[in-house]
Amino acid sequence: MEPKRVREGGRDEVSFMNNPKQQKPTLTGQRFKTRKRDEKEKFEPTQFQDSIIQGLNENGSDLEAVAKFLDSSGAKLDYRRYAETLFDILVAGGMLAPGGTLADNVTRTDVCVFAAQENLETIRAYAQVFNKLIRRYKYLERGFEEEIKKLLLFLKGFTESERTKLAMLTGILLGNGTLSSSILSSLFNENLVKEGVSAAFAVKLFKSWISEKDINAVAGSLRKVNMDNRLLELFPANKQSYDHFVKYFTDAGLKELADFVRSQQSLGARKELQKELQDQMARGDPLKEIISYAKEEMKKNSISEQTMISIVWSCVMGAVEWNKKEELLTEQAIKHLKQYSPLLSAFTVQGQSELTLLLKIQEYCYDNIQFMKAFQKIVVLFYKADVLSEEAILKWYREPNMAKGRSIFLEQMKKFVEWLKNAEEESESESEED
Repeated sequence: MEPKRVREGGRDEVSFMNNPKQQKPTLTGQRFKTRKRDEKEKFEPTQFQDSIIQGLNENGSDLEAVAKFLDSSGAKLDYRRYAETLFDILVAGGMLAPGGTLADNVTRTDVCVFAAQENLETIRAYAQVFNKLIRRYKYLERGFEEEIKKLLLFLKGFTESERTKLAMLTGILLGNGTLSSSILSSLFNENLVKEGVSAAFAVKLFKSWISEKDINAVAGSLRKVNMDNRLLELFPANKQSYDHFVKYFTDAGLKELADFVRSQQSLGARKELQKELQDQMARGDPLKEIISYAKEEMKKNSISEQTMISIVWSCVMGAVEWNKKEELLTEQAIKHLKQYSPLLSAFTVQGQSELTLLLKIQEYCYDNIQFMKAFQKIVVLFYKADVLSEEAILKWYREPNMAKGRSIFLEQMKKFVEWLKNAEEESESESEED
């Protein structure tokens, strides 16, 4: 339908009254009222910096007053927008240019970490300033972690003393949970690693961190973000060995960290060993080959025989799908364990290893209730197969050990132990007669 033209007030107007697709009217003109959140402040980092630095200088070395000033300033200054500038000032005294140098022609302050005294007590006081600020303005948490990551990348631009104070601060804040261990990823930067900066900085950082917490807490924090297996990356590729790491950090007075990394290496080796043994058993490899491989790995990774027998036992018991019927299960277990007796025997040369195996059998039978009645039969089988000696069995019987099912298993073993004791007495009397 064609729009109808009407003459009105000396002008031609187009009427859409009869048009089914009638257009909605639109508002024109200027809106004078705007919502507060739509207003945009001018981006003035220099003005923000001047306000912060003036407040810091007015409060000087009184860090409690500094913390109060920063707390109250958050209501007036835009911390969310200028977080990087704020943290640059608190750490370095002013805005940092790329590379870590202070930007030219800007106001600076000595009320900052880099100008502080180089001791843990002073740096702890500065750490409290950061803690209070971030607790008060929770949204700064992420920005602060990004700031520390950036500062770690700038390490080459700082003096030795500045690096030391930054390492102390970072270690303290890692210790009290203000920072996540994920920030350490910056230390794996190729240039820092190649020039030895990363490893030297890490020594100071870990000393500070361990002074706040023990090595177990540090290890737990590293594991949480999968950093526990990356510490070798603090060194160039040609020096990324456990031996080099252990020597470097032990010489630097961090034996506990070196021991932790050594234990991580051992744990990794044990996991790989267990997986390979499981694969060999699944393939049905000859026992001689399995024993030879296991002994070689034991020697290579300094694995004790006690640890080895625990791994072998676990692999043997995991190599079969057990019958759900209890009356058939014991028969199945004896047949299976008889087959693998030579393998178990190869790693029970020491008396302590025999006791370890006995405790593993006890634990397994208790944790897997369908095996409760099989304990005595398994022990007797291993005695006959020269996996366990009578001395080890009698020692296990006499001396208190693991509580799991002990009274039940002692009762099961009573008759066999009496037989062993009688055999032992007869043997002694025969030797006396001779």
